[in-house]
Amino acid sequence: MPEPASTRKRYTGEAVDVSFDPARCRHAAECLRGLPAVFDRARRPWILPDGGEPDDVVRVVARCPTGALRTHPRASAAHEQAATPTEVVAVPGGPVLLRGDLHVTAPGGRDEHETRAALCSCGATANAPYCDGSGTCGQWPHPRGAA
Repeated sequence: MPEPASTRKRYTGEAVDVSFDPARCRHAAECLRGLPAVFDRARRPWILPDGGEPDDVVRVVARCPTGALRTHPRASAAHEQAATPTEVVAVPGGPVLLRGDLHVTAPGGRDEHETRAALCSCGATANAPYCDGSGTCGQWPHPRGAA
């Protein structure tokens, strides 16, 4: 079975690049709240890695619960550290959130090295094994009626 084409796009900066996979994004908005000068959905391009200090970019990207955002530091820039021990959180009505040194095998045998992932807990995703919100967790992370 051929490997599906990647939907990940890379944004280049002086000290750190940031990549984004829209197929993995669940709109938790940690990036937008964390560094609005770097992440702004109303701007094109919407990610400007040089809009903040490289260490801050790495720190804020690490808050993304799904792994849709990744940093790719150059030379001496800070690197995201995998959580030790691995953290697993089963969100009621949502995905299984993982943080750590993860090796995820997708359908077709495609192996991916991750530090963060939101795995589908209901089996209804079209982006297996990652949650895409098409199943029982469609309201995560923004439940209807939440303030």
